[in-house]
Amino acid sequence: MLYIGIDVGGTFTDVLVFDDETKNFAVNKVLTTKRIEEGIVDALRNYSKRSNEVGLISHSTTVATNALLTHTGLAHTALITNEGFRDVLEIGRQRRAELYDLENKRPVPLVRRRDRFTLNGRILSDGSEEQPLSKSQLRKMTRLILEGGYESVVVAFLNSYANQKHEIEVSHFIKNAGFGGHIDISSEVSREYREYERFSTAVVNACLSPLVSSYLANLSSMLKKEKLKAPIYVMNSDGSASTIRNSAKYPVLMIESGPAAGVLASRYISGLVSLPNILTFDMGGTTAKAGAVVNYEPDVAYEFEAAGQTHSGRSIKGSGYPVRAPFIDLAEVSAGGGTIAWVDDAGALKVGPKSAGSDPGPAVYGKGGKEPTVTDANVVLGRINPDFLLGGAMRLDRNLGFDSLRTKIAERLGMNVQEAAQGIIRIVNNTMARAISIVSVERGRDPRDFSLIAFGGAGPIHACDLAEELEISRIVLPEHAGLFSAYGLLTADLERNFVLPVMKDLSNAELDAHFSKLRHIARKTLEEEDIAFSRFKSIELVDARYHGQSYQIPIRYSRKGGLEAIKRQFNARHKELYGYSSNDEVEIVSTKLRAIIPSAKPKLTTKGRNYLQNAIEHSTGLSYPSEVKTRRAWLSGKYHDVRAFSRDLLEAGSRGKGPCIIEEYDSTAVINPSWYWKIDRYRNIILTRNKTKGNT
Repeated sequence: MLYIGIDVGGTFTDVLVFDDETKNFAVNKVLTTKRIEEGIVDALRNYSKRSNEVGLISHSTTVATNALLTHTGLAHTALITNEGFRDVLEIGRQRRAELYDLENKRPVPLVRRRDRFTLNGRILSDGSEEQPLSKSQLRKMTRLILEGGYESVVVAFLNSYANQKHEIEVSHFIKNAGFGGHIDISSEVSREYREYERFSTAVVNACLSPLVSSYLANLSSMLKKEKLKAPIYVMNSDGSASTIRNSAKYPVLMIESGPAAGVLASRYISGLVSLPNILTFDMGGTTAKAGAVVNYEPDVAYEFEAAGQTHSGRSIKGSGYPVRAPFIDLAEVSAGGGTIAWVDDAGALKVGPKSAGSDPGPAVYGKGGKEPTVTDANVVLGRINPDFLLGGAMRLDRNLGFDSLRTKIAERLGMNVQEAAQGIIRIVNNTMARAISIVSVERGRDPRDFSLIAFGGAGPIHACDLAEELEISRIVLPEHAGLFSAYGLLTADLERNFVLPVMKDLSNAELDAHFSKLRHIARKTLEEEDIAFSRFKSIELVDARYHGQSYQIPIRYSRKGGLEAIKRQFNARHKELYGYSSNDEVEIVSTKLRAIIPSAKPKLTTKGRNYLQNAIEHSTGLSYPSEVKTRRAWLSGKYHDVRAFSRDLLEAGSRGKGPCIIEEYDSTAVINPSWYWKIDRYRNIILTRNKTKGNT
């Protein structure tokens, strides 16, 4: 059986094919095309002859993200809400993206004011109907919508999380009147309180749905023409997977799908190598992202701002469109291989935030790029072999990178090219170390207690530098690190999230009744989508807070121990996060059920490879392949004559010591002088800073 993972990034599209019989990988890395589905199909065309062997195609995509960032391809959308609440999207919250900028402007609403319609009618917070909908207004408004050429309609009323009656009535009326576009009701997209966040989430979903559904339909059709009829799954922002049908209906769930895949793969590898606490570092062509896996579980948050800005890895509140959906919580910085270095008006060297992308790309690509990038600096310093990118299929021109650094940086700052390149590496390393600190130090975690797993095309190049900065003593570099996120796509299970509001004190919350209802809703919904989904595992959560607080904390729900056990668990979690707990009454905001439908997935094993277990566990001597070249490279602040060799030549049990450079098809590992390395049974490179040869 073949399992195919496709990770579409801003610079490269990564394709990884795992053969479950031989336990071998086939990999392909191509530049991302403007029409993403065409690039995917081209990359998979070679497998059409083995279509009956393909069991799964799973992919992440930047379609939704790019549409929100550029406002390109978004659906012409109408919003229907309560009389007097037409401007909720613009009023939003009091957050300002730039606190002291008097000219700061909020993001342009995705639905223009003239496309927002209001109706008389009101549901109260307890779910009771105070005022019925105005039928005459509804008929008039429906005519305007039918004449307005809208592709999507959002129905979002106050307190609909408590009672969906009015939203359902309006939705059915518009549909029965002949509207053939996409309709979202806010209580289905996000059945939680706070109208602004619920309205915003529904609007983002409706604006994306026609575009994403068209993209997924085209991809499915094109793959079928190539006789690839295997199930197609799409990665969600929280590391779960969805069917094409569900992703087309709820594209808001897949906005951050790409970054999630790498953390999911990291969690899988952490289980194989028995490292429960790891920091993840993903450096690609455009950005670098850091995350954390604690006790084999990634950090998950439940609200983010789509298309928002970041500063030093932190999301800037008020700069994007609030989306209430689970996502793997990452710190992201503009520090990829294609990040551009420049000199500001004060004569200071800067790196980022702009990127050269894949077109024209770094100067060394030879595609017309003139701006110096992090990749150009690494090539000039000997850290990247210009003749070995993509196994030699993509040659780099070191002279072009040298000239770019000389004219744009070195001459302006009165230094030589090597000094300019070294400055770029130091600055970008500092930026990325701050991102790792955000998910560790700023969350009360000591990075010295964690291992670092580095991936992405450029991650292994900078991993040792970052680990030394943060005093981390162990690094894991997975095989095919440059396509690691594509592998993560193959480790995901199908999941659905279901929510019911409670808004009662813990003593009156009737949690058993709420979860019984949630299980019924989940089972019915999944059976309607596919009868095979009716058998699922579930994780049950409650959102809790102290009475009077504004924000809640999710905790696991269990019947064992009763209400007192829930209160103790909440108090402990609150103290862990905020440093204190209280005797105040605990309020339950909502109940949540995560339905997990296990999917077939590949399993890395040593079977089928000529590995010697005894050599793995007992070899203590250093071993290098016979085909070793030596080149001058800048590592740990100075130049060294370093060994450079191919990772393909290393068997399990092989060991060595830095400084050295290990090259493979999709990435390069730069190993600093103080590090020892070994190849484990799963082909990971395990790096440690222990200086005793027999204890690595």
